[in-house]
Amino acid sequence: MSASVIPTPQDDVTVEVAGVRIGARHPVRIIAGPCSVEGPEQFLETAIAVQRAGAVLLRGGAFKPRTSPYSFQGLGLEGLRIMRQVADRLGMGVITEAMSAEDVPLVATWADMIQIGARNMQNAALLRAAAAAGMPILLKRGITATVDEVLAAADAIRGWGNDRVVLCERGSRTFEPSTRNSLDIAAIPDMQLRGGLPVIVDPSHGTGRSDLVTPVALAGVAAGADGVMLEVHPNPATALSDGAQSLEAGRFGEFMRALDRVAAAIGRAA
Repeated sequence: MSASVIPTPQDDVTVEVAGVRIGARHPVRIIAGPCSVEGPEQFLETAIAVQRAGAVLLRGGAFKPRTSPYSFQGLGLEGLRIMRQVADRLGMGVITEAMSAEDVPLVATWADMIQIGARNMQNAALLRAAAAAGMPILLKRGITATVDEVLAAADAIRGWGNDRVVLCERGSRTFEPSTRNSLDIAAIPDMQLRGGLPVIVDPSHGTGRSDLVTPVALAGVAAGADGVMLEVHPNPATALSDGAQSLEAGRFGEFMRALDRVAAAIGRAA
């Protein structure tokens, strides 16, 4: 590609979720919450902790696409209700995953943003249904998807009439066994340049290890990520899913202080 046609970031492209604008003209946005909603007390405790530390949106799983059928599969509708009640109490928006096209109307009723998980990035029926809902969409890069493929999935959503798309780099399955996935830092600016959409980073799934979440999140922000989505739990050792990659709610402030320093250095602090 010649220098004359190298794309530049579209800084004016933003996506608003429950009053929070995600995009390059805005501060780095923090989306936090447990992998799975396990009950009202657990979700409320987590939500209060992350909000106090600076998170602006909540995440949580009601329908969990687990590898093993014996693992916790989520609370379903009850989980959606818990998230909505807590989010309304705290004045925050909530993001959660729809696993099928049939789930979209239900998720759209209770959430502020529909997440398309890595396993479903190329599920055309789900993408079409989510686009038709007219809500903001968080599109996660597939487990082995190329940048071209995730951008094609985003273009499909936009082609069906919904341009409120945020992309998420969450790591790919590779040869490396020491981490759950291999998170691609270079993909963050690449997707921004080529897709003209906000991009956030998910260091929880990108590493699978709580001890690596902070440094990888900071690297993602330094590379230009518009936000960070991560998993937080009051007691990761007892979490029903993904405890090994979850930050402890009581220590979430430490993560935020480290992130604030990097965000300030690149002019993206709140």
